[in-house]
Amino acid sequence: MSASDWGQLLLLGFLWGGTFFFARIAVAEIPPLALVLYRVSIAALVLHLWLRMRGISFAPALARPGPFLCVALFNNVIPFSLIFTGQTEIGAGLASIFYATTPLWTILLANLLTADEKLSATKLAGVGLGIAGAALMIGPGLLSNLGGPAWAKLAVIGAAISYGFGVVYAKRFKNMKPSVVATGQLTASTIVMLPIVFLLYSPEAIVTSSVPIWAAVAVLAVFTTALAFILYFNLIASAGATNASLVTLLVPASAILLGTVFLGERLEPFEFAGMTLIIASLLIIDGRLFRRWMTQKS
Repeated sequence: MSASDWGQLLLLGFLWGGTFFFARIAVAEIPPLALVLYRVSIAALVLHLWLRMRGISFAPALARPGPFLCVALFNNVIPFSLIFTGQTEIGAGLASIFYATTPLWTILLANLLTADEKLSATKLAGVGLGIAGAALMIGPGLLSNLGGPAWAKLAVIGAAISYGFGVVYAKRFKNMKPSVVATGQLTASTIVMLPIVFLLYSPEAIVTSSVPIWAAVAVLAVFTTALAFILYFNLIASAGATNASLVTLLVPASAILLGTVFLGERLEPFEFAGMTLIIASLLIIDGRLFRRWMTQKS
């Protein structure tokens, strides 16, 4: 990846780490599915205004409703719903660690579903180590309910798998402007979520008078969604699906820091150990440190 790609990856990791922190605040008073609707609809509005200000046409997205519905389901509707529901029971740091398994699922799915991102021996070793890390994180908690119920942890794992499908599927938009792709995806997500939320909840159940809650919703929508997805689709176009999914390596660090400092959360030792294995697996998959070490030896 280029220096520009790495800069965008670092910024995206910081933004998406904040997602778990602000979501943990918001789900205290807003039902998870309603929070999904607020997040995608506000972000879609912001991006439509952005396109209008920049003079960028939204017509290419309107011409492909089916693909945008699919990417909306994989990248927004399913994972946001699962993560926000899981975060009613588990903290920001723990949720971000389970989310960090996304590259493992992306690599496996890219091998099955694409022709240009196949498994190599190095990637296979990294995937094996990452699966061991995920098992270490999940196993003790499943047996003892440490850190929250098993279903909440499995919900976030399900979100990571959905993101894996989403990042592979999004490769088909690489010739479209990232801002148009992000706007189309979030617009489709809003259309899907509107009837679901209004069928399930009364107006009183999805509205709060708390200023901090609405501030958290605004940050989720504008920064961790609208801005973040422009960066995300730009990375997929320039660096590939697998490299873009490596952003999840950076997410837990910012989420854990925010959760520890502001929400008083703590993680179990086995969860840190599992995360260490996942970090090691991603470094192996990326291969840069290993190649540099071999160059220095020679």
